[in-house]
Amino acid sequence: MTITYNQIHYDGHVVYENDLYRHIHFAEMLIYYSGNFIQFKSMPSLQEFIYAADYLLDFHKKNGQNHVQFYFPPNQKPTKELIDYFFKEQYIYSYTELYAIRPKEFKYRVLNPETIVATVDENTFPYYLDLQFGFDVKFGEEFAKQRAKIHQKHFEDSSFLQLLAYYKGEPVGTVDCIIRDQTVELDNLQVMERYRNLRVGTALQKYVMDHFPDHWVILVAEGEDTPREMYQKQNYQYYGFRYEAYKVFDEG
Repeated sequence: MTITYNQIHYDGHVVYENDLYRHIHFAEMLIYYSGNFIQFKSMPSLQEFIYAADYLLDFHKKNGQNHVQFYFPPNQKPTKELIDYFFKEQYIYSYTELYAIRPKEFKYRVLNPETIVATVDENTFPYYLDLQFGFDVKFGEEFAKQRAKIHQKHFEDSSFLQLLAYYKGEPVGTVDCIIRDQTVELDNLQVMERYRNLRVGTALQKYVMDHFPDHWVILVAEGEDTPREMYQKQNYQYYGFRYEAYKVFDEG
């Protein structure tokens, strides 16, 4: 099968679409940038981008939102004119990379025997929420509180599988698995900082590889972050890149 960004999950719904872009809105969590954005179908000219940004900002202001976020077509770099505009207007500009692997090709070092991975259930969901709150609160307490509602929604959705990693019985890491017919997307893979040298993240991935041997396992990595190097060493294959830009405005 062909691995593309079209297989990546996002929270939100299409509220407007034209030949140039698709507008995604996530009313359940307005401060979640990755659920409220414009996704361009083709690379916009500077004027087209400005029109789209004005439209999105006006829409967001009416909903009490103070940001704009844009995803550009995969495997295309914005023009120099656009990039210059991003810097001039103080947009945060970056890119992600798409990776995928067949489970039988996953390479890993020997796992720590004191690390155990298990599916989140009704009894362990409170532990999962507590751990996620600690990860999410770095974006603000209100963000973490709203995000907890989304975790609850995903817990009740059969297409999601939430995993907890325990080290010596203590919950220390999580990953969300988004299950499709042919793919399992790894999202929100996180480990408490003081446990990051114990291969907890690898244990979480290995659990997925063992339980979905006939699927493709896919994920999106930040283009300039070190985890992408780990995925490459684990034998994930690179399937492209996508640029993005966002800007936060003063409230009021």
